[in-house]
Amino acid sequence: MESPRARGGRRARPSRRRPLLYSALATLAVVGATAGGTAYVKAQAHSGEGAVSSSSAEPSASASGSADGGVTVESVAAPEVDYDALLAEAMESVSVPADAQVSVAVLDVDSADSAAYGSAAFDTASIVKVDILATLLLQAQDAGRHLTAAEKTYATTMIENSDNTSASELWRIIGKAEGLDAANARFGLTGTEGGDDMLWGLTQTTAADQLTLLGQVFGDDSELSEASRTYLQGLMRQIAADQHWGVSAAADGSSWALKNGWLPRSTTGLWDVNSIGRVTSGGRAYLVAVLSNGNATQAKGISLVEAAAKAAISAFADGTATATATATATE
Repeated sequence: MESPRARGGRRARPSRRRPLLYSALATLAVVGATAGGTAYVKAQAHSGEGAVSSSSAEPSASASGSADGGVTVESVAAPEVDYDALLAEAMESVSVPADAQVSVAVLDVDSADSAAYGSAAFDTASIVKVDILATLLLQAQDAGRHLTAAEKTYATTMIENSDNTSASELWRIIGKAEGLDAANARFGLTGTEGGDDMLWGLTQTTAADQLTLLGQVFGDDSELSEASRTYLQGLMRQIAADQHWGVSAAADGSSWALKNGWLPRSTTGLWDVNSIGRVTSGGRAYLVAVLSNGNATQAKGISLVEAAAKAAISAFADGTATATATATATE
C-alpha cells in the first residue's frame, strides 16, 4: 500500500534494552564429593517474575568441608552470554546501504533468550496484516463468536497472498487504528501505532514489538486462544510461492511460518521491506522480526532482510554453543 507522505527515521543502533524474561531462584543440590570432603553443588534456575539478563546461563556454586564436618557453600557465577552484544557483532557483517536502515529482534523459543538490534520505528507495510487478523480473532473471542465465511475468505487471501483489498475490508471490520491499538495494548505492544484512516500499511512499529506480537501468535502465554493461534499459524505456513523470502532464508528447508511486507514510498522512490515469523534452524526454533527502509529496490531490501535474519540466528547459535561449553566445563 502506498502513501503520498513519507516518514523518516534514524539509523538503527544496537539496542541497550534487556528483555524481561525470567528471574532465577537457586536450588542447591549436592552432586558429588571428593575423598578430602569437598562437595560440588549446582544451582538450578526456576522461572518466576522479574527482570534478568537476556542470558539463560545458570549460576554455579561450590561447597567445601568445614572443620566441624559441615558444608560451606560459596557461590560462583557462571559467565553470562550477552545476546544483545552478540547480535550487534553479527550485524557488523551485514552490508547496509547508505540510505537504508535495519532493525532486528530475535527470540530463542527453547531458552527464552532474546535480543534486539535497533529501536527505531518503521512502517509496517503488509506485515501489519498479521496484527489485523490477530485483532479480529481477539475481538471475535470477546464476542463469543466464530469468524464469518466472508472474514475467513478475507483472512486467507490477506495472509497467504498479501491481498490489499482483503486487508482493507478487515481493517474496517476491526475498527481501523482504534481497534488495532486497543488489541495491541492487550497483546503487550508498546511502540506500535495504527495508520491514519485507511492507511494501514503506514502503521508504525518496532522490531521489539513485532517480536512481542509473534509471541502472541506462536506462544502459549497469549491473549489469543489455542484455536485462534493455530488458525493464524496455519495461514502463515501457506504463504504464496512468490513470497517465499525474508526470515525463511535463515530456516532449515521449509521449517518456517512468515509474513512479509514491502512498500515503495511515493515521495522518495525508496522501499520499506520487512519480514516476521518463526523459523527452525539447527534443530532450534526462533521468532524473528526484521524491519528495513530506505532500500533502493525491493530486491535489495529483500537481500538486506535475509542477511539480517541469518546474522541474528548465527548470533544465537554462537551464544548457545558458548553457554553449553561453559556449563560443561563447570560441571
